Amino acid sequence: MLGILVRPNKVTKMRKGIGKFVNHPTRTGKKLYDKFYIYVPTQVAKDGTFPFKDGDEVEVEIKGKTLIIKKAKG
Repeated sequence: MLGILVRPNKVTKMRKGIGKFVNHPTRTGKKLYDKFYIYVPTQVAKDGTFPFKDGDEVEVEIKGKTLIIKKAKG
């Protein structure tokens, strides 16, 4: 958990935006590991209908050419 607070904005309806897919390689000992992130635009993450909060575990699935991200079943 990053400890970042994202306050939902129930007034704004921003359900679509342009984010980024970024690789931040991380060195552990002598090995270099790829660490990938998907950045969600702030306006989208603050939308009152955004389904995630900071620290939620997510399930990531590839279906055809579509990436599906949903809450992990706990």
